[in-house]
Amino acid sequence: MPFKTIYNWLNAGRLKLSLADLPDKGIRQKRQSDGRRQVFVHGRSIETRPESVKARQTFGHFEVDTMQSGKRRGDVLVTITERLSRQHIVRQVSGHNSQAVTPVLIPFFQGIKNAKSITVDRGREFAKYNEIEQKLGIPVYFAHPYSPEERGSNEILNRYVRRFIPKERKIETVSAKELDQINHWINARPMKTLN
Repeated sequence: MPFKTIYNWLNAGRLKLSLADLPDKGIRQKRQSDGRRQVFVHGRSIETRPESVKARQTFGHFEVDTMQSGKRRGDVLVTITERLSRQHIVRQVSGHNSQAVTPVLIPFFQGIKNAKSITVDRGREFAKYNEIEQKLGIPVYFAHPYSPEERGSNEILNRYVRRFIPKERKIETVSAKELDQINHWINARPMKTLN
């Protein structure tokens, strides 16, 4: 059954469910700054990124983000999504700063021969972007603050990760085997965009 039919039935009141019962909870609202998050303001703007990256015509352009538990302390997950293939990789990192995240990103991207660009948000965990650019020889682009839609593939696939690792769960309790299973499930599921 097409998902559009289900949403039409929900909106018409023909199902005993609400949008809040669905995995994505219905339409998402744009979040505004609450002043607590440290935002990094340097680096290349996403506006300078070539149009071919936006068009998803070539392999090698990646979106990167971090996910943390609701406790805001301890380990985080680094999520990496390739824009063309929608391949999604999740790695566990001890700490939520650039000193912890950068040493995970550099070896990962050194193992990918045709990595061409990285797009990240303006979180402080990407403050060492200069080191990433120098060691890898690829540009790092920064999305606008509070604009997750500019890294849409990564954000959508992160929602699937949250099904297995909700915010209430500490990242430290996630095993390497469980992360491998999550990676496999996300990458093996059929995607409409990939036919």
